[in-house]
Amino acid sequence: MNKQLIYLQTALLFFITILGSAQSSTDLKLWYNKPASNWYEALPLGNGRLGAMVFGNPQMERLQLNEETIWAGSPNSNAHDKALKVLPTVRQLIFDGKYKEAQDLATSDIMSQTNNGMPYQTFGSVYISFPEHANYTNYYRELNIADATSKVTYSVDGVKYTREVLTAFEDNVIVVKLSADQNAKITCNVLMNSPFDKTDAYSENDNIVLKGVTSTYEGQKGRVVFQGRTKAVNQGGKVSSSNGILSIIGADEVTLYISIATNFKNYKTLEDKVEAENKCKDYLTKASKNNFEAIKKAHVAYYQKFFNRVSFNLGITEAANKPTDERVANFSSEFDPQLAALYFQFGRYLLLSSSQPGGQPANLQGIWNDMLQPPWESKYTTNINAEMNYWPADVTNLTEMHEPFIQLIKEVSETGTETARKMYDANGWVLHHNTDIWRITGPIDYATSGMWPSGGAWLCQDAWERYLFTGDKVYLEEMYPVMKGAAEFFLDFMIEDPNTGWMVVVPSSSPEHSHYGKTGKAAIASGATMDNQLVFDLYSNVIKATEILNKDQDFANKLKQAREKIGPMKIGQYGQLQEWAEDWDDPEDKHRHVSHLYGIYPSHQISPFKTPELFQSVKKTLEHRGDPSTGWSMGWKVCLWARLLDGNHAYKLLNNQLSLVSEKKKGGGTYSNLFDSHPPFQIDGNFGCTAGIAEMLLQSHDGAIHVLPALPDVWKDGKITGLVARGGFIIDIEWKNNKLISLSVQSKLGGKCRVRLLEQLIATNGAKLKKAKGENSNMFYFNAPVKQAVISEKATIEKLKLPKYKEYDFNTEAGKTYMFKTK
Repeated sequence: MNKQLIYLQTALLFFITILGSAQSSTDLKLWYNKPASNWYEALPLGNGRLGAMVFGNPQMERLQLNEETIWAGSPNSNAHDKALKVLPTVRQLIFDGKYKEAQDLATSDIMSQTNNGMPYQTFGSVYISFPEHANYTNYYRELNIADATSKVTYSVDGVKYTREVLTAFEDNVIVVKLSADQNAKITCNVLMNSPFDKTDAYSENDNIVLKGVTSTYEGQKGRVVFQGRTKAVNQGGKVSSSNGILSIIGADEVTLYISIATNFKNYKTLEDKVEAENKCKDYLTKASKNNFEAIKKAHVAYYQKFFNRVSFNLGITEAANKPTDERVANFSSEFDPQLAALYFQFGRYLLLSSSQPGGQPANLQGIWNDMLQPPWESKYTTNINAEMNYWPADVTNLTEMHEPFIQLIKEVSETGTETARKMYDANGWVLHHNTDIWRITGPIDYATSGMWPSGGAWLCQDAWERYLFTGDKVYLEEMYPVMKGAAEFFLDFMIEDPNTGWMVVVPSSSPEHSHYGKTGKAAIASGATMDNQLVFDLYSNVIKATEILNKDQDFANKLKQAREKIGPMKIGQYGQLQEWAEDWDDPEDKHRHVSHLYGIYPSHQISPFKTPELFQSVKKTLEHRGDPSTGWSMGWKVCLWARLLDGNHAYKLLNNQLSLVSEKKKGGGTYSNLFDSHPPFQIDGNFGCTAGIAEMLLQSHDGAIHVLPALPDVWKDGKITGLVARGGFIIDIEWKNNKLISLSVQSKLGGKCRVRLLEQLIATNGAKLKKAKGENSNMFYFNAPVKQAVISEKATIEKLKLPKYKEYDFNTEAGKTYMFKTK
């Protein structure tokens, strides 16, 4: 090897090391050298309530806009009493093995008799036309997730033009700054339009206005009134408004203020239509008193207060010099650790941008949708997708962003009370596999997917997890009636299966999947594994809540007795975790849903330390299902392989997810703007992968804070700060050559902390480390013991071999930080 080559390699290594030493704001940009040619290339901005997709075309900028409460229909309930009459018959057909007959009857008489939920709808778009900007050079477009802003720059005839866009968190409007490096060069027209059939677009004083009403859908009259207003404030030149068009001529600089509002008040109430106009005007009037820089300063300060809680550095290579779409296309063939870190932080950015306290939770597309009838109506699908949106919230230090989903849980517990009574003559409340802004809770679509009454149990598991991270007893007291109501429903709804003697959820299904029973392919079933796991968690968590809150001991005893009557998990003939009570699994089945693996993630029932056979059965199931799948499913599998302590396999799934999807290459993966491809776009895949990366680096569900439990070999060196462990511990981790070198533990709540790791730990600032013994007494690590698995005589289960972990205990005081290094 010649000296020049050695020098170049040494210089490159030094360059990579220096760049990788800290996560700078330049690491947190998605950037491109061409405009977006379609919606999946546009860049998302949001402040929770308002969303914008920025296309960045020099000649015709398009900002596709959303407001979180623009939904079709109006307040309604899809509960009905027809279901109650056929329920005994459906159950008997299932017990008799006549699954297809039971499913057909459930479809006709139990599914919704009115509507299947309303679609989330786009507001429309703002267009900014620059007639003379067709021939441009030096094009650049970015989304900076360090400060939640977008920028476009390009040159025309020697003039450099810049557009900056943000969706202001504090001022609650969308703001666009148009500027150039020469005076009097901003000449353009601005207009708004919408795909709704009937909208009014007009000029009013110095505003342009677009107003309309959402769609009537499946017989539910559209009654959400919306209005948008745009105003231009110029420096130099002239601005005029006529016929719904803003005309700007020869300005030095222009700031556009875009306001959108509706008459939505809550899921039960719509205000008078004039309120949409009043709110829209109010937002615009207040915001336009501030210039762009003042709005940006407040916007960035608010955003970074949350975003900057977590930093993540895996180093950086030459791959980062390429546009983001090229990096995604090359991810599997070109080592690009910084893209993985960027993708992780992009998920946090999306959650911050689509779910803000006091607003609506992120739906199937967050808040970004350009259609009137989007895929799956962009509703809240509660058999995994809605919950998956919030998997990263607490662990990545964004617990406030969880609040809109917690509010949804409270609201469906209200509407679900009527549904439980009317449809099943049951106490408590029920939620099936979907809801919308009107908080419907009845079963929708067909029995193959909709005959699943366990959504309430999963939502309550999510609510309980938030308590484990925060330790907030006031919050737990507030959520306890909701959790208790969900448990009351299952106490009434579950009955004894005469074939097994166990209490079962019936009719039900393993979400969106079918089995082959005695009468052929069907989805409907009795005692599906996921239902058992969900109800076990629900009962266990309510029991624990009664102990913490010192209340309702009689009810807790009732739940303990009912929990004993839930069937155990089963390991089938292939060594797999059975999805159903019967051993119907097919090892060639590649279905996207792996619902029965809920027990290992996001639940904690299956553990390598306490239930090794079940742990191995999960691994066998995932091997059968395979890696390729839809985008959200691959996100889930990253989490699952992380829980299986296999970082290399989790990374393989991350590789699959970061596979570029385009017009030519479709399928599960990632679009060039880093949106998840189901296909089409579903935001849950983004959130699932962010949560999965966190699980690769930190786990806290299985009796201890497990540091670097599933670190892939390729991430040799790295540092992450600000992750949160159950029990209210904030964790910083640094590693080198795949080994932990330093650990920081900040205790927010105090109490015992137990850590699990491979290395020998040494305290550097006074913590008194002890070798861990027995169960962790910190209640945030309580896991109810599950029943011993029933194992098929045909099954072969490999003995689980675990690394030799070290576990340490130390006591903490609230507010103190404890530092450690490794030997």
